[in-house]
Amino acid sequence: MDYFAKRIIPCLDVDNGRVVKGVNFVGLRDAGDPIEVAKRYNIEGADEITFLDIGATHEGRDTIVDVVREVAKEVFIPLTVGGGIRELSDIYNLLNVGCDKVSINSAAIKRPDFIDESAKRFGSQCIVVAIDAKRVADDKWHIFTHGGRNDMGLDAIEWAKEAYERGAGELLITSMDADGTKAGFDNELNSRINKIVNIPIIASGGAGTMKHIEEAFTMGDADAALAASIFHFKEIDIMDLKRYLHDHNIAVRR
Repeated sequence: MDYFAKRIIPCLDVDNGRVVKGVNFVGLRDAGDPIEVAKRYNIEGADEITFLDIGATHEGRDTIVDVVREVAKEVFIPLTVGGGIRELSDIYNLLNVGCDKVSINSAAIKRPDFIDESAKRFGSQCIVVAIDAKRVADDKWHIFTHGGRNDMGLDAIEWAKEAYERGAGELLITSMDADGTKAGFDNELNSRINKIVNIPIIASGGAGTMKHIEEAFTMGDADAALAASIFHFKEIDIMDLKRYLHDHNIAVRR
């Protein structure tokens, strides 16, 4: 994957129609209107935008579809949407209003065939499997759900391989240990997964500095880096970040 430009992806956690951000999924604070935030990232040089409907309830589904419809009218970079996607119809509804990819997580864990069916119906390029992983031993990570509270007993690396084999087009790997800490990505986990799959890996959880994002690419072998608060609260400017990465011999879209 080194021949391709690395991607910078702001993540918008959307709850009740607003962008929010917390640490380890708690202590949420408002980060703005999703349409305005997305427009800003489009202008500032983001390569893609990811929306996560963290309410992820059926009641919120119409809201996120409406938000995606409005964002897609204003933004000209790929949009990925995740949260609460349980049926093929959910994917259809989101793609139909202008999102480019969907991110599936708990529905795939509950019923792995959902990955196969989604990839077959819509194409692997549309299907991102999100993996929330937490280290449980020196050399072992498990899949966790419910904001890192429920250990599913699934080995994260084995699950990544299965998701790839079932037709996922990308893997979004979030370190639950690092999420919101700004202490750096879990590059060991990402690198281990990269060695056994042949699809792009998006590193998530822990971005605090430009150096962390550089390390996600050089040490973690990631194809894209996803971050939230450092971009929402303008701690790091995306074009400054891209200049930094370019100066450190990492190919980026400029």
